[in-house]
Amino acid sequence: MALNSTIYKVELQISDMDRHYYATHALTLARHPSETEERLMVRLLAFALYADDRLEFGKGISDEDEPALWRKAYTDEIELWIEVGQPDETRIRKACGRSRQVVVINYGGNVADIWWNKNGASLARNRNLTVLDIPTSTVAGLVALLQRGMRLQCLIQDGQLQVMNDVDSVTVDPVKRMVSGA
Repeated sequence: MALNSTIYKVELQISDMDRHYYATHALTLARHPSETEERLMVRLLAFALYADDRLEFGKGISDEDEPALWRKAYTDEIELWIEVGQPDETRIRKACGRSRQVVVINYGGNVADIWWNKNGASLARNRNLTVLDIPTSTVAGLVALLQRGMRLQCLIQDGQLQVMNDVDSVTVDPVKRMVSGA
């Protein structure tokens, strides 16, 4: 018998001072049986960082042709491709060829460092690629906020995020390993 995805309902209120983007999103996240809580919360964090009315969750973990998140133009051109974790270098190169901008949000402590040390030099050739690291302690804080029904506020200012519910707050300082165009 196949395991079903676990569904999470999220009301995410975003105040992004850096991009002057202010909106509330009603999101439904499906956690694939093979997906960890950490990956789910990093996907939600990625949504908050790059929020837009056209940003969508892709099939990602269960489909090789779709990322964790993406934003398409009205012409169906892929404007933004977001991967979470440590994707294969070939997958990233392919995404860089298909999309205007590609972002990898890397997490996992030592595993993330090993992945970067192995792939960083070859990834540097992709001018439309940004790689961000989220520290392990931060991911653990985000997982502590996880509930099947969540109401979260996210304040973004000077590249730092503050993710809050009614009780707790997590500060997220993404480490920029590589920034597109730099």
